[in-house]
Amino acid sequence: MPLSPQKTQRYLRNTILPEIGVEGQEKLLRARVLIIGAGGLGSPALFYLAAAGVGNIGIIDDDVVELSNLQRQVIHNFSDLGKKKVISAKEKIAALNQDVNLQIYECRADHDSLGKIAINYDYILDATDNFYTRFMINEVCHKLHKPLIFAAVKGFIGQVSTFKSYEKTFAQPQLTAKQNFIGGQNPCYACFNANFVDENFSLPLSEKGILGSVAGTIGALQATTAIKEILEIGESLVGKILIFDFLKNEFRKVVLKKNFSCQVCCD
Repeated sequence: MPLSPQKTQRYLRNTILPEIGVEGQEKLLRARVLIIGAGGLGSPALFYLAAAGVGNIGIIDDDVVELSNLQRQVIHNFSDLGKKKVISAKEKIAALNQDVNLQIYECRADHDSLGKIAINYDYILDATDNFYTRFMINEVCHKLHKPLIFAAVKGFIGQVSTFKSYEKTFAQPQLTAKQNFIGGQNPCYACFNANFVDENFSLPLSEKGILGSVAGTIGALQATTAIKEILEIGESLVGKILIFDFLKNEFRKVVLKKNFSCQVCCD
């Protein structure tokens, strides 16, 4: 179905990009993206995905808006204090773009709940802030064969990557039969970070400092990475991680290698 006159005008600055065009915009409108976390990363990611016309977005979060959130979680404001974050986020996205079909899930993401929800989406964005949940999201995405767009921030440093550990690649003669069988060279999050933690692990408050604008920048980059994956344009971050150190004005891209002893993607 062609874009309506209203959508044609709304997404004009997208469609005049040769990498997107009308066909790409229609693909965005059909896309289904799940964001886990409506906080410092999820806020800008939600805004930019909705503004770009991603037509179906889900949000998982069980927290309420607190005063200390407002320093970086820009989708919420003072009048939202005490409100569920998913409800606050839904209100802001509805005001921004009524083209978006937004589903909210007021629950804690765990293996059971995430497995049931994520199966209905094409792309999963990890916008969480703790290691246990990141490992759990990675496991679910690998099991369900869902692309995982990962981001993390701490202080003045941010990271963005894409994981498709399930994706089969062509057989490579330098690999063993087992290595080729388990999916080629694509790493998962656990290949990158093998430091598994239990559910009770938490960093001390002194190590949780984040500059809000850094979270905003990384969340926007996470949204752009997801849009590129949806449209299949540009260079993918599969097998690579972008690391941004804003104090040093240093951007690095590091190659990630698959760990053929990984407990998640090589069992």
